[in-house]
Amino acid sequence: MLGLGAVSKKIFGTANDRTVKAVRPLVAKINALEPEFEALSDEGLIAKTEELKARVAEGASLDDVLPEAFANCREGARRALGLRAFDVQLIGGIFLHQGNIAEMKTGEGKTLVATLPAYLNALAGKGVHIVTVNDYLAQRDSTWMGKVFEKLGMRTGVVYSQQPDAEKPDAYAADVTYATNNELGFDYLRDNMRTRVEDMNQRPHFYAIVDEVDSILIDEARTPLIISGPADDRSELYTKVDTLIPSLTEEHFTLDEKLRNTTLTEEGNEFIEEKLRETGMLEDGMSLYDPEATSLVHHVNQGLRAHKLFHKDQNYIVRDGQVVLIDEFTGRMMTGRRLSEGLHQAIEAKEGVAIQPENVTYASVTFQNYFRMYEKLAGMTGTATTEASEFKEIYNLGVVEIPTNLPIARLDEDDQVYRTAKEKLQGVLEEIRSAHAKGQPILVGTTSIEKSEELAAMLKEAGIPHNVLNARQHEKEAQIVGDAGRLGAVTIATNMAGRGTDIQLGGNVDMRVMQDLDENPDADPAETRARIEAEVADEKNKVRDAGGLFVLATERHESRRIDNQLRGRSGRQGDPGRSVFFLSLEDDLMRIFGSERLEKVLSTLGMKEGEAIVHPWVNKSLEKAQAKVEGRNFDMRKELLKYDNVMNEQRRVIFDQRLEIMRADDLSEITGDMRHQVIDDLIDAHMPPKSYSEQWDMDGLQTALRDKMGLDLPAPEWGEEDGVDQDVVRERVAEASDALMAQKEEQFGSDTLRNLEKQVLVETIDRKWREHLLTLDHLRSAVRFRGYAQKDPLNEYKAEGFVLFEAMLNSLREDVTQYLARMRPLTEQEQKEMLQKMALQQQAQQVADENGGAAPTPLVDGFDENDPSTWGNPGRNDLCPCGSGKKFKHCHGQIL
Repeated sequence: MLGLGAVSKKIFGTANDRTVKAVRPLVAKINALEPEFEALSDEGLIAKTEELKARVAEGASLDDVLPEAFANCREGARRALGLRAFDVQLIGGIFLHQGNIAEMKTGEGKTLVATLPAYLNALAGKGVHIVTVNDYLAQRDSTWMGKVFEKLGMRTGVVYSQQPDAEKPDAYAADVTYATNNELGFDYLRDNMRTRVEDMNQRPHFYAIVDEVDSILIDEARTPLIISGPADDRSELYTKVDTLIPSLTEEHFTLDEKLRNTTLTEEGNEFIEEKLRETGMLEDGMSLYDPEATSLVHHVNQGLRAHKLFHKDQNYIVRDGQVVLIDEFTGRMMTGRRLSEGLHQAIEAKEGVAIQPENVTYASVTFQNYFRMYEKLAGMTGTATTEASEFKEIYNLGVVEIPTNLPIARLDEDDQVYRTAKEKLQGVLEEIRSAHAKGQPILVGTTSIEKSEELAAMLKEAGIPHNVLNARQHEKEAQIVGDAGRLGAVTIATNMAGRGTDIQLGGNVDMRVMQDLDENPDADPAETRARIEAEVADEKNKVRDAGGLFVLATERHESRRIDNQLRGRSGRQGDPGRSVFFLSLEDDLMRIFGSERLEKVLSTLGMKEGEAIVHPWVNKSLEKAQAKVEGRNFDMRKELLKYDNVMNEQRRVIFDQRLEIMRADDLSEITGDMRHQVIDDLIDAHMPPKSYSEQWDMDGLQTALRDKMGLDLPAPEWGEEDGVDQDVVRERVAEASDALMAQKEEQFGSDTLRNLEKQVLVETIDRKWREHLLTLDHLRSAVRFRGYAQKDPLNEYKAEGFVLFEAMLNSLREDVTQYLARMRPLTEQEQKEMLQKMALQQQAQQVADENGGAAPTPLVDGFDENDPSTWGNPGRNDLCPCGSGKKFKHCHGQIL
């Protein structure tokens, strides 16, 4: 019997159904225009683009030109790629243009859908960004869909990691730019570290379509993007502390797997104190509670976290002597991403690899705050509904489920729950053996590299051929996924499961053609394609008869979304398919979050060794456990955002001010106001308002004016004059200061001084902002403990963060004023020495360029290539200063 909710949905339809139905008339308009656009020549399509651009420039809204733009884009794609967008793809495109998330099932052609709103919004001439999860997809999609935009007279660009700087301005100037989320964020930070406006690459943020939006805006949103530089090397301390951690026993620490946290107990504190004293790291009589031991406590805590919370081949892998993090949601390697606050160094010490120096933050931003800068944001994914409330609250994005082009024929079975992991794996093996025997392709989902390799070993022993797709094989990802739908294929994958590349039954024609032509370069491409298309079509029929792709998951993830993604690999475009989850009571999710209710359900149903329990009640209990975890993760991301919002307001003020300074031609008014504010502050400090002359510190004022303003003024004598008050002194100091700057303008020349003012202002802002970020990091760590004193840590952070920001601006004014007051033109001798030094450095760089190596360390005064004592301190990989053209380590720096 149907429930009341189900009955009402049957009669009235869901809210989503009504939302989709509302845009159907717009789709009918686009379809009615199709014959008109089919009749246009190739030149006519480009002319239509120019006409639409002109109409938008004259004031027409993008909504006004939507039907024509979509019809033109659909025709361009049909001619360029042979792909004609279905009605449901037009619907997806409309909702993307309106600033929503379009939830479209796997295989529904999201890549093509994005071209429709991207083309429409690019007519405004402000640039559109299409954001992907990795470089491979960014480059693939820009090349593939670039043909569509080219047919329409638009230019496509691509931004990827390790891209030469010279290519970036052109990529960002394109009508449509494909890029990864990381590179967009880093380029935004890099732009705000440039010293010239013309070196900045990004335009104001207008419209972005985020592919795999759940992965980018939710899964990756807990980790901010940080640009940093090396701090003091403390690798020895990490190594020493690391040797102590393995001696800790269970009574020495508490481990909370739910909150991913571990702390020392009272016994653990005493034990580690004793060990630290034995090794000489903690002085006798000192305690870990002493302020002097703060740094040591920090290292011990990070060492404990590295050993107890971070596991090799699950949270990270060791590759080429480096610790590389693994994304817990996608299973991909996060090359270049490092854990902050010394945690990465603690893991490096644990694994015995070279410890990279800790970093100082130069600039940082969270994905939440970066993507909220766009005037309009949209997203695409196969799985967003479970996080719809978070998308609405954080990004103001609605989620619309787009109907599939063909009905879904996949069979989703109830979970099978075993008592132990061993019994579960045995059940998985039998299921694979059974499906493989009839030729059904199988995608086996695992939650970690370790588990994928354990299962692979079992299959090898059983003699079942298979492929493994995890972070270790990510270079072969597209190839492995391309073959995953072939007859009898068995593919073991971590959660990455090849997002962005469809698993096609019978195999991927394009992949097969490329592979064949690589092996037989002399073969005729047309004949090769025709032959492979026929082979794939035949194989596809056999795979369909065998039941389509079988998705067999070996564990449930913390998030239902990740499970749904894995399920969605099967049953694309109406294909048959099957999915099932195999679980055990020893799985992490069941062990940590499994409710008591689930245990009662299992005991009620009865559970025998080697048998699986299969029942809808089990599925419901698990979904409730997952919903709890999703809620907890959402709270963590919200908390991160609240703290980052405090910094974000300050970041915007600093970045906007910095940009304004770089764009200005004359900053003398700004530096003059700064100078006069510093004078006011100095006088208020040494001659407090409403105070008597006996209370003034005129000697201190004289010293401060000399140090801060470069002025030698008789302040003590002024203090003895009758009728002199704060205003008189202020006026005298201001006159003397203005006169000094006027004198400097004569010495340097007006243009030179203006350039110097700009350079000093920008460099000082950057330095002060870096110091401020470090202070905020420390403040954030400190305010956590104020909860014990019944104070709200966030309010404390806001209040103190504001005070620190004001202090930074005051300090900025002082530093700029002091520097400008003290600078002087170089003497002839100094200019001569500087030119000589520059000539030597250019000569060294020329040698480096000729030999294809790095330049030697900048040469010092009195340099003699025959006298190593004059070489300074060359780096091991620098060219040898002797001029041999060899690296220093292979020449004079060779260790015999």
